[in-house]
Amino acid sequence: MSRRICILMGAPGSGKGTQAKRLSKIWSVPHISTGDMLRAEIAKVSPVGQKVKAVMDSGQLIGDQLMTEVLRERLSQPDTQNGFVLDGYPRTVAQGDLLMEILGSLSMTQPKVVLLELEEEQLVKRLTGRLTCQDCGAILHRDLTPSEGPCPQCGGKNLIARDDDDEETVVKRLKVYETETAPLIQYFEGQVEMLRFKANQAVEALTDQIVAAFG
Repeated sequence: MSRRICILMGAPGSGKGTQAKRLSKIWSVPHISTGDMLRAEIAKVSPVGQKVKAVMDSGQLIGDQLMTEVLRERLSQPDTQNGFVLDGYPRTVAQGDLLMEILGSLSMTQPKVVLLELEEEQLVKRLTGRLTCQDCGAILHRDLTPSEGPCPQCGGKNLIARDDDDEETVVKRLKVYETETAPLIQYFEGQVEMLRFKANQAVEALTDQIVAAFG
């Protein structure tokens, strides 16, 4: 089996998390998200995890160097031997540089960047209508699921909207993404194969396109 290293990029609301879960299942490789990775490292009470906990307890952001330590540790685990889907990292050129350095040191060659593209108007609509099931974690939308439930995935009725999904905050988040990520996309285009996909299509169809592009 060929190793599939997928770096998943896209604005908030483009469907990265959904695609990451689907690709992880199809390819039988881990879905690595920064939040889950940090929580797992803290739970292990490792030296790196203790550093992460200290920073998070102080209310500070995890710096690039510490994140690099955590990521190197995670990518060194046996379950990544056939590849992985990385979701939510990197976000800046500096982080992209560190990621490429880690992959090189672990002999993980030929990563592919998957960029999910969607117009800002559609992103705002998706994010401001987003609901999260507190019982199973499913991401839903008010247009398809009423806020009183039930969740189509698990039948739960505990559906909430995130505090930062109001329109003003969403627009600000998208501007930050655009400012940070435009240089990162340019950086990756000169180093690795970049696959661009329109995210305004059925979830299943998008997954099929990504899988076909990886071969």
